Amino acid sequence: MSDNEHTDLTAQTDNAQAGAPTKVIKDVLLVVNPISGTLNKEGLVDRIIERLSSDGFNVTLEYTKGRGDATTLAVQAVKSGKDAVFACGGDGTINETARALRDSGVPLGIIPAGSGNGLARHLSIPIDPIMSLDTLTERNIVNCDYGLVNKEMPFFCTFGVGFDAAVSHRFAQQKKRGVLSYIKSVLEEFSQYHPATYSIRLSNGEVVTEKALLVAVCNASQYGNNAYIAPEASVTDGLLDITIVHAGNPFNTALVGFDMLTGYINRNILIQNFKTSEAIISRTQGGEAHLDGEPVILPMELDIKCHYGGLKVFCPKKQSQFQPIITPLKSTVNDWIISINRLLEK
Repeated sequence: MSDNEHTDLTAQTDNAQAGAPTKVIKDVLLVVNPISGTLNKEGLVDRIIERLSSDGFNVTLEYTKGRGDATTLAVQAVKSGKDAVFACGGDGTINETARALRDSGVPLGIIPAGSGNGLARHLSIPIDPIMSLDTLTERNIVNCDYGLVNKEMPFFCTFGVGFDAAVSHRFAQQKKRGVLSYIKSVLEEFSQYHPATYSIRLSNGEVVTEKALLVAVCNASQYGNNAYIAPEASVTDGLLDITIVHAGNPFNTALVGFDMLTGYINRNILIQNFKTSEAIISRTQGGEAHLDGEPVILPMELDIKCHYGGLKVFCPKKQSQFQPIITPLKSTVNDWIISINRLLEK
C-alpha cells in the first residue's frame, strides 16, 4: 500500500502525542489468557517473551485463571511501577486489563488472541499475535478514549443493548468459541428476538425515542471479525457513535448484517446514527447488555459518557484509511492468509 493511502495516527488527534512517551518503556507485565479464542497457544508465549526480550523489554509473565484476573493483575502492575501492561487474549481480556489502566498513565499493549479482536482490528494492529509485536516494539503510544456506563463500567470498543446483547449472552453459553459458534448464536437468537423501545437523550439535549432491534454505542468502529457497526467511529475524537438498528422484515434486517461486512451500514434504510460525548438510554425494563462483547445485566436507565484520551495504547504509527468494501475485503483476505500459515506451521 502506498504512503498516500495511510495516515499517521499522530495527525488524527491533538492529544495523541504519538511517538513521544514520557519515559522509557522497559519493565512490563505480560497478562495471558490461556483459553481465549480458538488459537493454540502452545509455544506461543515463549515466542512472545523471546521477541519482547530481544527488543529490550523486561517481561514479567502472569496467566489469568478466571474472570477479573486480568484487572487484578493490571492493578498490581500499576501499583508496583510497571512501565506498561501487555494483554494477550480476546476482547474480554483487553477490557479487563484496560479498565485497570485507564487514567493511570500506564499504557496498554494489545496482543490479539481472541475470537473477534474488535479493538485491535480498529487500531490496525495485526491480529496474528507474533506480527502484533511489531506494534509494541515501535513504542508508539496514543491517548485513546473510552466509554463509561453508569459511572463504573468501562468499555473500549462497543457497548450495546438489544439484539447484540442477547447474542452475546447466548454466545457465552456456547461450548465452543469462534466465528461459527457466533453465527450459530446469531441465527438462534434472531428466530425468537422481539424489538424493544428505547429513549436516548444526547449531549445536545435532543431526545430520540425509537423501537429498535438494537442500540450500539461505539468507541471503535466494529464488533470484531470485520463487522463494522460504526465505520466512522474514532477512538481519539472525544465522541461516541450511536448506531440504532430499526426493526425490519427478515430480508432487510439480513441486509444490515451484509452491510456491516462491507462497511456500508450507514447507507442502510434501517440505520440511524448520532455522534455524542454522552447519552442517557432508557428502556422499559432492565436486562441484558454487553460491554466489549462480554454479557452483563444492567438496569433500565444507562448513563453513558466518553472519557477523552483516558487510556494510553500502543498503536501502529501508520493507520490505513477506512474504505467500504476495500478495507473489509483486505482484512478478510489477511485473516485467511494467517489461518493458512497456522495450518502449514502444524
